[in-house]
Amino acid sequence: MPSYERETRVRAPLEDVWEFHSRIEGLEALTPEWLALRVESVIGPDGESNPEILEAGAEVALSMQPFGVGPRQHWTSLITERERTDGTAYFRDEMVDGPFDRWIHTHAFYADGEQTIVRDLVEYELPMGELGGALAPFSRVGFDPMFRYRHRKTREELEGRVRA
Repeated sequence: MPSYERETRVRAPLEDVWEFHSRIEGLEALTPEWLALRVESVIGPDGESNPEILEAGAEVALSMQPFGVGPRQHWTSLITERERTDGTAYFRDEMVDGPFDRWIHTHAFYADGEQTIVRDLVEYELPMGELGGALAPFSRVGFDPMFRYRHRKTREELEGRVRA
C-alpha cells in the first residue's frame, strides 16, 4: 500500500501538542482554507454528540470542496486507536466512507525534552484499481501542500504558549 510521511519538531511540550490534536478544534485549525472543510458531525464512542476529546471509537463526518470546485466530497473517519504513554502518544483514524479505497492516518507524537516530534503517516489506496495504483506516486503532489500547512500551523498554534 502506498504511504506518505511527514515529520516536524514543535517547540512545545508533548502534553500541549497531544491535547491540541485530540480535539475537533485542532482538526479545524489545521485544515487549509482552500479545502473548505466542514465538520458535519462528531459522535463519540458512547453515542454522545460533539465529544470534547476524540477517543477511540469516535466517528467524524466531514465534507470538503477543494478550491471551491465541483461537488462537496464527503468523508467519514473512525478513530480506531488512541494511546498515551510516558513520552509518546498516538491516535489512528481510518476512512470508513470517502474518496479513497483505503486511508489510514497515524498521528504520532514523541517528547524530546520540552519539544515534541510530530509525525504523520498516511497509508492509502486510490480508487480505480490498477489505474489508481499507477497514479499513487503522483498523489504526493496533493499531500505535500496539505501536510506542510498542517505542520506549520501546529507550530504557529503551539509554540510560545504559556502553560497555565
